[in-house]
Amino acid sequence: MGWFIPAGAVPGDEARPRVASVRRTSDGKTAGGAVVLGVDAVLTCAHVVNDALGRAMFETRPPGLEELFVEVKGARRTERYPARVAHWIPARTRDGEAVPDGDGEWLGDLAVLRIDAPPGGALTPDRRAAMVPGRRVRAWHGSGRGATFADLRVAALDGPIGYLDGESTGMAVGPGYSGGPLWCEEDGAVVGLVTAHFMPPHAADGAPLPHSPQHMIRRSWGIPWQQVEVELRRLDAPDLCDLSGTSRVEDARAADPEAFGMLVEAIGNALPSPYSLGDVARQLALACDVGQGSPVSPPPIEEFAAFLLRHPRALAACTEILRPRNPAATNRMLVAGRFSKTPLLLSPRERHRLHQLLRKVDRSVLERIPEAVREAAKRVAVPTDGGTLDILLDKLEKLSGDGHSDDGEPRVPALLRVVEYVAVLCPPPRQAELRLWSDGVRVRLGIPEAALRERRSDAQDWGRMLRGGVPRKRVLVQVARAERGRHRLRIWCDEGTGPRQVSADSAASHTASQAARELLRVLESLTPSAQDGGRPLVEVLVDRADLNLPVDEWAAQVPGEIVPGVLGVEFPLVVHCPELLRRHERFLPDWRERWRQLDSGKTLVVADPAQDPHQVYYELMGRLDTVRVSVDVPQGPRDAIVQICLAVGIPVVVWDRGRDTPSHVTQHMAEVATRELPDGVRVYRANARGTRAPEFPGRPVLAWADADRTVPRLHLSEPQESA
Repeated sequence: MGWFIPAGAVPGDEARPRVASVRRTSDGKTAGGAVVLGVDAVLTCAHVVNDALGRAMFETRPPGLEELFVEVKGARRTERYPARVAHWIPARTRDGEAVPDGDGEWLGDLAVLRIDAPPGGALTPDRRAAMVPGRRVRAWHGSGRGATFADLRVAALDGPIGYLDGESTGMAVGPGYSGGPLWCEEDGAVVGLVTAHFMPPHAADGAPLPHSPQHMIRRSWGIPWQQVEVELRRLDAPDLCDLSGTSRVEDARAADPEAFGMLVEAIGNALPSPYSLGDVARQLALACDVGQGSPVSPPPIEEFAAFLLRHPRALAACTEILRPRNPAATNRMLVAGRFSKTPLLLSPRERHRLHQLLRKVDRSVLERIPEAVREAAKRVAVPTDGGTLDILLDKLEKLSGDGHSDDGEPRVPALLRVVEYVAVLCPPPRQAELRLWSDGVRVRLGIPEAALRERRSDAQDWGRMLRGGVPRKRVLVQVARAERGRHRLRIWCDEGTGPRQVSADSAASHTASQAARELLRVLESLTPSAQDGGRPLVEVLVDRADLNLPVDEWAAQVPGEIVPGVLGVEFPLVVHCPELLRRHERFLPDWRERWRQLDSGKTLVVADPAQDPHQVYYELMGRLDTVRVSVDVPQGPRDAIVQICLAVGIPVVVWDRGRDTPSHVTQHMAEVATRELPDGVRVYRANARGTRAPEFPGRPVLAWADADRTVPRLHLSEPQESA
């Protein structure tokens, strides 16, 4: 098995697993059970979480920042912990669709909960093993009471489902058992999760029918542990991976030969004696929550190196131990780790501490973390829409630093930059705690203090900008059709104090090229401010008939000019239709609320060519947290759907004015954060006209209705001079 033994690989003295209880937020009663998965994580069924939060049983949307409580029974007492969903795998049919009410079987249905365990109170996971037909297993009610055990036999495995038959005496599986562990005493391991029970037939009025020998008696089904591992591996969550065989030397050598060789040499130089090697190995095993093969003899150096490359947090934990005693060796290990994709940035202690600190942060700040990520990591694409806070942190942890200094010293990783930006949103006590955490990680990584201080200063500048309320400069242009091929313009500038009209004659008409020249003249008069430094936003105000007017494609085409001056290539250009927004003023409060949730709200994708536009209306009325709609259907229904979205107050709508479906625009923009769409669409337009045009075949349109910025009163049919 090796010197480093994975957590739970050896059966303990317990005759049963630790049963965790997921509690309802409404009344504190048991919603279901859970399996202890790691030092601060438990695994349960997604439908148990839905029940605990008062949601529909098969609700598919992640719960976001909603908090619930988990109780874990220990040998002496029961501990109660607050918890949030870290990873979400909603229930689905075998075809991948939503599960209809009344269905008796489904796939998925898993949720990893991150619990707020205090220092020293970390949980120890039980050993896990594959479910085997014929084995006897035992389940407990989610309350964990000893008398609630139900004895079962694994009757059959049908791929991802294990069928369980209960004995005719004793307890029967029923409500409250879902999510709890299936314990096999023969294997000394958890072999799956209880999922559902087949209830006896009932009459139409719900009353139980008289018993018949033909009735199914005490049959349940669960998720075999081998299927649990399949589902968890799809999450790309290294902390949830099965770490069996974490120190297989040949596998590590073959996967990362350069890193392996460098680590063997660095370990030999840093820990030359068996005593020092054994001492650090024991500390490392404790830090990574794994067992050790010998309390006296150290592991071979090759196995030590293999463990550092097989356990995602072992290298960080090892450098945490070594930094105080041997900084040079620590730096060599960190360099070696960059040649492998396995090692993660944080040690288990650092990661656990970060989660503890973020749990203390106000929810209003947590909802702004995507905003902080976009500002702190401008040069790297970090999708922030959807998912959970854990998923976002996992993505950040895998990103490298922001370059290197001239002397080759490491720079500040993306995650530390983001933490600095989150800190400026917090009050002083929380801010100080987050900065102390960043300083500790910086020291362990050997990052110069000046480098982090520079990023901290950037974050403080951003915080001052937010407090000062410095908005992005913008140019608003009302475009109305005149005679064929010509347009009338009214132009305003807004430098943060409201629209100021700058056009002199709105009666004159312009060709597309003349209109572009007029707009560029106004845009050139706006110098970037010291606070934002970005390009002004061009907001094109149109009536609903002109939502597809290609203003972004208008080019100045000045004779003898060096550059073409294409509006939508040089500047982020959006369309806004005040006519639709104010057509039904009852939706204005919804619009303002949706805009308030811009960084945390949901995206609706409409991609069914047979979609009835009215069905989109019904769906949006049931999803008031939707802030963005992506429309990918043919032209006829597309325009009707876009107008419905704008009329009911959806602030952000994306579509492709071209005729191809499925659209490359909507697929590409799905990876761009909502607030970054104006700049993302501008970059797409630039690529679509350059040498990469075959890779960017779309013609994107972005409707953008900012509820925080005023729009002048418009007269779309007959432009007037008064604003």
